[in-house]
Amino acid sequence: MLSSLRSIWIWSAIVLLILAWVPLLALIRLFDTDPVRYRTGRWFRRLGVAMTRVNPTWHLEISGEQISNPRNPYVVVSNHQSFADIPLISHLPWEMKWVAKLELFKVPAVGWMLRLAGDIPLDRQDRRSGARMLMAAGRYLSQHCSVIFFPEGTRSTDGRVMRFTDGAFALAVKARVPVLPVVVEGSRNCLPKRSWKFGPSQTIQLRVLPPVDTAGMRPEDVPELRNRVRDQIVRQIAEWRGVNCGLVDALAEKV
Repeated sequence: MLSSLRSIWIWSAIVLLILAWVPLLALIRLFDTDPVRYRTGRWFRRLGVAMTRVNPTWHLEISGEQISNPRNPYVVVSNHQSFADIPLISHLPWEMKWVAKLELFKVPAVGWMLRLAGDIPLDRQDRRSGARMLMAAGRYLSQHCSVIFFPEGTRSTDGRVMRFTDGAFALAVKARVPVLPVVVEGSRNCLPKRSWKFGPSQTIQLRVLPPVDTAGMRPEDVPELRNRVRDQIVRQIAEWRGVNCGLVDALAEKV
């Protein structure tokens, strides 16, 4: 009962924040002359920060690399445990455009803000959509704005790191920009899959790992780059949990 009441209160606060943010973001977009809508995007990410603050069950700890120049473009990749990852990662102090499934762009208010911020839709039912997404992401990188991917493609069902797809890494090699790994741990029960109730109080770890340079890499190096970054993320989660990497790696049993 207490969990239900607390969740209703949190969702009510989130809805009010969203309703307040739509006209605010529209006004900011009106005066944002940057071709990548940098200021608009940053204000949209601040919504994620505000959503975290009204949730008494989320306690976020951020560590790792400090990015000195926010307009130095990266292909950012992160593991994915929960919908909560999105507002949590939004605490990172630089703008990056998010690749999000097309269905989110159709949600009233939320979809409008995604479009205002310049985020990138991906239609999983349309094979051509992936090519369009990568082209849009490449344009942002060329204009000195980072993009972020969840290369697992969906949320992990058991907290282990699933297979990574090649797209983000192929883009980094083609655009000749570094890959920036981000690791999230502890968010899985923040908002459990297929549940509207928020989980018990959680401490979530968010760490930015050192950038992985792609200078001199060719398309045939993409699998090695993908595996290297994925291994770094697996090792970090295993270290936090105090377990062997095989218990974090969803592919370990298939090797």
